[in-house]
Amino acid sequence: MGEFILSADHLSKSYKSGDNDLMVLQDVSFDISRGETVAIVGPSGSGKTTLLGLCAGLDRPTDGSVSLCGTTLENLGEDDRADVRNKSVGFIFQNFQLIPTLTALENVTIPLELQGRKQVEQIAKELLTRVGLGDRTHHYPTELSGGEQQRVSLARAFSNTPEILFADEPTGNLDEETGDRVEALLFDLNREQGTTLIIVTHDLELAGKTDRIIRLKGGKIISDERLKATASNG
Repeated sequence: MGEFILSADHLSKSYKSGDNDLMVLQDVSFDISRGETVAIVGPSGSGKTTLLGLCAGLDRPTDGSVSLCGTTLENLGEDDRADVRNKSVGFIFQNFQLIPTLTALENVTIPLELQGRKQVEQIAKELLTRVGLGDRTHHYPTELSGGEQQRVSLARAFSNTPEILFADEPTGNLDEETGDRVEALLFDLNREQGTTLIIVTHDLELAGKTDRIIRLKGGKIISDERLKATASNG
């Protein structure tokens, strides 16, 4: 299968809660190959979002290590981890996380500018057109519906051609019809760019569209099921 793009090795995460340690994740290990689409599912409080944060280098584990895009994160400082994310990682969040004072176009150009890319406006316009928002480039987030905002965040996530994309409840704030449209765009763009996709979701129908489902309960993996063979990207 080639090198793993993401490896979690015996990850645990606990937080201080008064005098007690609250264990959120316990001894979680898995490897994800390039080009795989993987859903992480489980009830509220099972540690899904915590696991995503650790895998993306947004947080540090209490124990264990993460290798992301060939880089072991545990020894890196904050700036170096941010550098790995800027170069290789895309994010989609449930609450969109667009910058309200910037237009749709400006929100999409940010990752490109961080990478020092050329022709950032042209790339951003092409992506916004691809997600059906070519006529909304100069609108601010408050002037867009929830579905439109999430499509802007899709364009932003794919703008720096990430090697791996983390999506945390990407359709959680959308009605069913809008969510279906965002899902279809997410998988289409992912296929076109050959990105590895990790989705945290409560939605088992969405999870069923991926190659593999990792189930968490009480901070532990209770199953890791491959739904279909990963197609080679070629």
